[in-house]
Amino acid sequence: MKSVEELNVFKLAHKLTLEVYSSVKSFPEVERFGLVTQLCRAASSINANLLEGSSRISRKEYRQFVGIARGSAGELKYHLLLAKDLAYISAEKYEALLCEVNDISKMLTGLIKTLSKDS
Repeated sequence: MKSVEELNVFKLAHKLTLEVYSSVKSFPEVERFGLVTQLCRAASSINANLLEGSSRISRKEYRQFVGIARGSAGELKYHLLLAKDLAYISAEKYEALLCEVNDISKMLTGLIKTLSKDS
């Protein structure tokens, strides 16, 4: 199996994280320790969990961390919706980021299926 950093899902999730960090720069100061923190944490948590899981001893543990990464993607979807509804990001930016999150979620589901197969 490839190293986790070589997987397309890792590369796309890293790109998404950079886009989220860039997007929150224009948020109001009042959100610095609120929504900004939540968005950045959820986005970066995807790859943090992929790396942590891939460093574990068993495939079962790895699969569990990929599931946590998928949960972080779900959390990110809500925080993006909230940012859009508060008019911190445009509807167009929201749709673009949401599309990326959905693609990453599908890829994570595929990775979970792969890790669930008998070796």
